[in-house]
Amino acid sequence: MNITRENIDALNAVVKVDIAKEDYSGKVEKILTDYRKTANIPGFRKGHVPMGMVKKQYGKAVLVDEVNKLLQDALNKYLTEEKLDVLGNPLPKAQDNLDWDAELLSFEFELGLAPEFEVNLSPKKAIIDYNITAGDKMIDDQILNVQKQYGKLIASDVVSKDSEITGVFKNEEREIENTVTLTLDKFKGKATEKKFIGAKVGDVITLKTKGLYADDHELMHALKVSHDDIHGLDIEVTFTITEINERELAELNQELFDKLFGEGVATSIEDVKEKIKEDAEKQFKQQSEQKLLNDVTEHLVENTKFDLPATFLQKWMQTAGEKELTEAEAQEEYAKSEKSLRYQLIEGKLITENNIKVSMDDIKDHAKQMIKAQMAQFGQMNPTDKELEDIAARVLSNQDEARRISEQIISQKLLALYKEKANIKTKDITYEDFVKEVYGDK
Repeated sequence: MNITRENIDALNAVVKVDIAKEDYSGKVEKILTDYRKTANIPGFRKGHVPMGMVKKQYGKAVLVDEVNKLLQDALNKYLTEEKLDVLGNPLPKAQDNLDWDAELLSFEFELGLAPEFEVNLSPKKAIIDYNITAGDKMIDDQILNVQKQYGKLIASDVVSKDSEITGVFKNEEREIENTVTLTLDKFKGKATEKKFIGAKVGDVITLKTKGLYADDHELMHALKVSHDDIHGLDIEVTFTITEINERELAELNQELFDKLFGEGVATSIEDVKEKIKEDAEKQFKQQSEQKLLNDVTEHLVENTKFDLPATFLQKWMQTAGEKELTEAEAQEEYAKSEKSLRYQLIEGKLITENNIKVSMDDIKDHAKQMIKAQMAQFGQMNPTDKELEDIAARVLSNQDEARRISEQIISQKLLALYKEKANIKTKDITYEDFVKEVYGDK
């Protein structure tokens, strides 16, 4: 067997594999001999079928199978020994008139080669790492929400600004009829609020759906219509009031504090505010870290310049999936996935150059911490090591779950690398201002 490579350019190559008859003939002969021992052909006793007949019936299929095995093994060994970093898989060149009886069989494979490039983690303009804090207003609003949640409902005769109103949305033509409980602050305009103030049980209020809620998804749930039907919906609906309640706020006392955090954990309103702030900022940290990871990723993709073997990759995509793609479909798929592919190459280079690794112990420890946090949400604050070990073992027996955890750890280690080596500037900001700055004032 002989393997040679012709480099077309820096990103494309053709590998030629020559396989001589002696490379596979012995194995083929042995397999056919074994077939002969077990072949069950009418007119012949088992083990006494003429070898010529066995070869005629099975010879070509066995030959093709053995040659394909040789090709696969030879290519894998060659790519490893030559330390070739290839994208996708080798693509066999079409051979319409291959003579399988020839003394020498030649096969050619196209390769797409990974590009050489350098990664610069330090842009001139610093990337912001947001340190999101819970402001006083957010904490006060959360306390008010808790008081409402644990408060009690008191029936009322008329609708006021803070009423909880139960009723039925209806439109006969569209077959809409849905019972909901709502509060007036959910509506987009003050004009809608005015229609409700002073209304009584049994009153029917006519509303236009266009602009009724700031978010179409709120309207979708209120009317119980499909996602496809809700956008641009401009009809009249009636709302028949069936119940009006006022919510009496729960008292901020030790009984409520114990319900919220466990007995004796918080003993004053200051403790409650501190717990709410602490819990909120844990969630904000996850959000800010994801934002930083996204921003660094965007920077790396936009500023790390290299070419890709686009034509090869599009050709490979045509046959790589479960469904074969047309040339046009493959081009479209490549356009969608190019950015992701670029980041995978950049990420791979950073992982290799910075010796980032994930051990089985890392995965197990991460799983145990994740399980411990989940158990705490259900009041199980002190699970034993054996409980955590047993649950982690069950979780990690699922390969997809183990892979997902491994990817999370890699992301965490990359984030630590970015914070250490990239041009990062920390910015303290309240959650409200973070939302305005990052997502716009919505």
